[in-house]
Amino acid sequence: MLLEVKDLRMYYEVGDGGFVKAVDGVSFNLDREEALGIVG
Repeated sequence: MLLEVKDLRMYYEVGDGGFVKAVDGVSFNLDREEALGIVG
């Protein structure tokens, strides 16, 4: 395994003091010779 990601979370703060959820609880493995594209 080349890369392992567990329970990735990413939030961005917005102007009014709140947050926007971009990613919540994403997990994946990436093996050698594999490619991964994330679109969103």
